Amino acid sequence: MSAVGERTGSRATASAGGPPAVSAIPSGTGAAAGRPAPTGATRFLPRVNPVTKLAAAMLVTTPLLFTVDWVSAAIALVLQLVLFIAAGISPATMLRRTWPVLIAAPLAGVSMLLYGEPSGTEYWSFWLARITDGSIELAIAVTVRVVAIGLPAVLLFIDVDPTDLADGLAQVWRLPSRFVLGALAGARLVGLFVEDWRAMALSRRARGIGDHGALRRFATMAFALLVLAIRRGSKLATAMEARGFGADGRRSWARPSRIGWRDGVLVVIAAAVAAAAITGAIVVGAFHPVWS
Repeated sequence: MSAVGERTGSRATASAGGPPAVSAIPSGTGAAAGRPAPTGATRFLPRVNPVTKLAAAMLVTTPLLFTVDWVSAAIALVLQLVLFIAAGISPATMLRRTWPVLIAAPLAGVSMLLYGEPSGTEYWSFWLARITDGSIELAIAVTVRVVAIGLPAVLLFIDVDPTDLADGLAQVWRLPSRFVLGALAGARLVGLFVEDWRAMALSRRARGIGDHGALRRFATMAFALLVLAIRRGSKLATAMEARGFGADGRRSWARPSRIGWRDGVLVVIAAAVAAAAITGAIVVGAFHPVWS
């Protein structure tokens, strides 16, 4: 009777001009959130297995570590930007996600500019620092190379869930499940550090000891956070061992991790980018391996 009355009441409310009954659509879907469902290229990367994204990032970046010329890095960077934009990642998202890389790249370039191997015309010198034609070329190459290496490593993992990555590492790459589950548990706890730090800062301020001595406050809070992390990690390890996560037998997985044709396409694209970058540097005559 109560269920019938609730249904009757909701119909009467809707017919009287009141607010309609709440839909059963989950709030996280595109229809409920007012966002259009992703189509075309924007659905390509989210459907790729996380371990394939990891392999693609390694394929693109590894060849760039064996050469220090700017041509190969520039070719790889241009191709990466074109592919990421085609995949639906906007330039604003790139800037928001990769700003640490964009800050680190010029810093690495400045160090090479001042202390790189001198060659050619010398423009400025002071003690150990010397700016020459060779150091300028090396600074440009290192700056572009840091961006070209950091860009795929960051953007390919925008929407990767650590649990999905762990499933892929254990089921697709066949890594030891004990190692994978331990790493996953540790990654899940990293996000709690920020909340712990904020809670400690508020508690110290409430006791009147958090408004002076910035260096001393940082040192004591860092030590307290370290102790808290060790205690929490020990409790988590004991709980996981008690629940059988450290067993030597074959495990079963709640969510299967599979690879499909999209994974193959991404690996082929990554290999093509790396090959185009190295080939372009060789053709131009700028290829400069690190061991030469």
